[in-house]
Amino acid sequence: MEEQEKKGFVVRDRRKVSLDDLEGDVKKEEAKEEKKPDEPAKEEPKTAPGEEYAKTRTEARRYPEVTFSTFVFSLSSSALVHLGEVPDPVTNKVEKDLALAKQIIDTLAMLEEKTRGNLERDEQQLLQTVLYDLRLRFVKQSGK
Repeated sequence: MEEQEKKGFVVRDRRKVSLDDLEGDVKKEEAKEEKKPDEPAKEEPKTAPGEEYAKTRTEARRYPEVTFSTFVFSLSSSALVHLGEVPDPVTNKVEKDLALAKQIIDTLAMLEEKTRGNLERDEQQLLQTVLYDLRLRFVKQSGK
């Protein structure tokens, strides 16, 4: 039973209409339309239905799996950027925004409070360590 809970969920498409059915209807409608002689013929896209979705999914696989730990690391990285500890990955400039850094630290503290007793030991340790480090850095940066 516990093994089934870890697997997640399954989505089943129970619609009666498939993409192939819709594609056939579209082609029939296109055949009925009259082409005007002064309009150049439109080129059909070279990608098959679903190829664009598959390409997007392939690109998405380049990112790490979303877990609680990667979420905490993502928030802490953002806090470090706003603390001026690391350069912004987009602009490659070091800029401080202590108000945003504090908001992210407060968000992590809220997560710690709301998830108390529901995290695995290493997840809880990670969250506590990240919060401790970010709080120290914030105090140092704000001069308090």
